[in-house]
Amino acid sequence: MTGGLAACHRSGANAPQTVTLASIAYPDQGHQVYNGLTGVVVRDGWLKGELAKRGIALAVTPVPTAVGAPLINEGFSAKRIDFASYGDFPAIIAVAGGVPLKLVAPLGQGQDVYLVVRNGINAHSIADLKGKRIALHRGRPWELPFSKLLDANGLKPTDFTIVNINPAATPAALAAGSVDAAVLLNDGLLVEKKGIGHVIWSTAQAPADWKMRAELFGRGGFVSEHPDLTQLVVDAYIRAAAWSAQDANREQVIQDASRGFLPVDIIRKEYASATYPWRERFSPIFRPDVGAHYHSVAAYALAHGLVHDQVDADALLDDRFVAKALKDQKLEGFWAAGSVSGTH
Repeated sequence: MTGGLAACHRSGANAPQTVTLASIAYPDQGHQVYNGLTGVVVRDGWLKGELAKRGIALAVTPVPTAVGAPLINEGFSAKRIDFASYGDFPAIIAVAGGVPLKLVAPLGQGQDVYLVVRNGINAHSIADLKGKRIALHRGRPWELPFSKLLDANGLKPTDFTIVNINPAATPAALAAGSVDAAVLLNDGLLVEKKGIGHVIWSTAQAPADWKMRAELFGRGGFVSEHPDLTQLVVDAYIRAAAWSAQDANREQVIQDASRGFLPVDIIRKEYASATYPWRERFSPIFRPDVGAHYHSVAAYALAHGLVHDQVDADALLDDRFVAKALKDQKLEGFWAAGSVSGTH
């Protein structure tokens, strides 16, 4: 992890014409709705305004969830994007494949992954699904928790028929009986609500480290060449996190989260399952468990052949921008420095 001294020199004459963010997005009433804090950053307009003062445009690239992380990795590799809010495992895949990234801001406490079984299948655990067809979109963040679940139960991917389909197509595949089970994010709760299947396991029943994490990652070259612009981007996400963490804005956050394809009651159900305070859901703090998580992801991915080269997790983390943002925005102490617990 990089030390606490924030970079202070300006991009000057070498400044890019555009800073590009990429984020999962959903169509809603003719508009793109950006996922999570990126949506707040876009709506707030502060980052766009600050860049405009420097003669730099802000471009936000919507990424459909069906193609998600692979498209973001491709964009980072081709230097078409500078920052992206996306998942832990795809980022490790990118770095292991030679794409230099920096984790410049954690984005909360992680997200649960669900194992859903279609109705009519008598299964109560992963072991009961041995020999069955499981839908799993490969290379996506939820592949790693699934791999850990198999490992914990003495199972291997070859004990199942793994069907590589994207989440958007999964409910139809379950309903048609083309697959027997699926690994999903909170869309697994929607499958259950629609009566297509039922959840038999989630990472809520597993160690906290099994949750899928999503962070703000920057392209390594951009971060090193333009630390001042990187600081602006991180500043914007810290502003968005602090706004979202206010109890007064809780309902707006929930409504925003439901503007994709999940109804409000599903969002409420997932949020209500948290064992930590609402404020901590949006914590950007580089707690020790963040570093430990990425060490774990990198080691596990290599040991199980999910990547072919070791990723230096310490070199991935760059905490200087968050530290400066918290100080400048007078948010030091706003979020807990250690592990979180308590009620929501």
